[in-house]
Amino acid sequence: MSAWSLLTWQAAAGAVMVALWGLLSLHADKTWSALFGAVSVVLPNALMAWGMTRRPAMGGGTAVLSFMVWELIKIILAVAILVAVAVGFSSLSWPALLSTLVVTLKANWLALLRRGRIRK
Repeated sequence: MSAWSLLTWQAAAGAVMVALWGLLSLHADKTWSALFGAVSVVLPNALMAWGMTRRPAMGGGTAVLSFMVWELIKIILAVAILVAVAVGFSSLSWPALLSTLVVTLKANWLALLRRGRIRK
């Protein structure tokens, strides 16, 4: 399963959560908070997927180092997004942001279950 297909699952899960928060709460602040939660997962993962797939296969040590560097970039970007949202968005809804963030992160498990790679 490619990184891009997993990223598609994450984006879809994030979009569903944003729509649910928007339809069930009818508050723009909660919808925006949910969107920020999804973006804080999908955007860094998209950057990492791009970085890891833009070059042909490398040697073992180089591939591991590249993975570690892109993972560090992903973590720094995710934290920066969350800090910027917490500081800059005064009416932040933490439940909306965190629930969407967790569901978006866990969408990988749904994709792998669907593909049959995880056995119950």
